[in-house]
Amino acid sequence: MLRIRPVNPVLAAGFWVLLGGCAQLEWHRADTTAAVRDRDAAECTAQARSEALRRNRSVQFTLTNSLDASCAASLTGTSWVVSLADPTGACGATPSETAAPQILQKRSGLEGSPNATVTATGSSSIVFNGVGRIIGYPSGGVAVDVKSTKGACQDAAGSIRCLKVNISASGAIRMCDPVVSDVADPRKC
Repeated sequence: MLRIRPVNPVLAAGFWVLLGGCAQLEWHRADTTAAVRDRDAAECTAQARSEALRRNRSVQFTLTNSLDASCAASLTGTSWVVSLADPTGACGATPSETAAPQILQKRSGLEGSPNATVTATGSSSIVFNGVGRIIGYPSGGVAVDVKSTKGACQDAAGSIRCLKVNISASGAIRMCDPVVSDVADPRKC
């Protein structure tokens, strides 16, 4: 007799990330909330870390101000690039593992969540080494706050649920909710 077992949600999510993670976020395009952009930032940062582990070499995640030849790393950049080399000034390049800056994936801030604003603290560019740890981790830590231009976040008495992405020195990527105040709640920042 065939037995059907329940699917472990963590395992299912892991398979989803392995199958394309960032590229699979197209279904989010209709949703313009800050929470969607937070999930995008967390999942795409995790993809950069996964690429570093898979390749056993350094992979860089960079928030950028644009995806053209004038791009630069920016703490308020809404576009991002995952690459094997520094993409500054070359974000318009076609993704390629051989041609500089060896862009693996990139996404414009206008895709999916055009109403999101981003504020990173610590660094606008993170380099994961071959074991998934961050190279040159800033002493104040790395975090990305995503908010919406359509209104105030709940932590500022608004109605929009804004989340935060924290990245530890070990490379662990964690999304948290600034509104949660209970120290026993795992969603607390």
